[in-house]
Amino acid sequence: MIAKRIIFEGRVQGVGFRYTVKDLSRGFDVCGWVRNLADGSVELQVMGEEDEVESFIKEIAEESTVAHHIKNLTAEKIPLLENGSGFRIER
Repeated sequence: MIAKRIIFEGRVQGVGFRYTVKDLSRGFDVCGWVRNLADGSVELQVMGEEDEVESFIKEIAEESTVAHHIKNLTAEKIPLLENGSGFRIER
């Protein structure tokens, strides 16, 4: 089990990015949340088995309908998330 924090940069707000990520999460065995940041980027925190987490991130960044809006992403491992179920959009 791993957890990662990903920051997506580009035109990632106002294009349905968070809703797309939440919808995509249904196809993976992951939990976590996604939210807009004040600087115009989007933060994702996700937890699951390593292959599921990596596949989920790849789906967002390379194959989703919002992938072309991403100009840069940074990822780092973080401690496991406390709420280990579900996926939500944070405000």
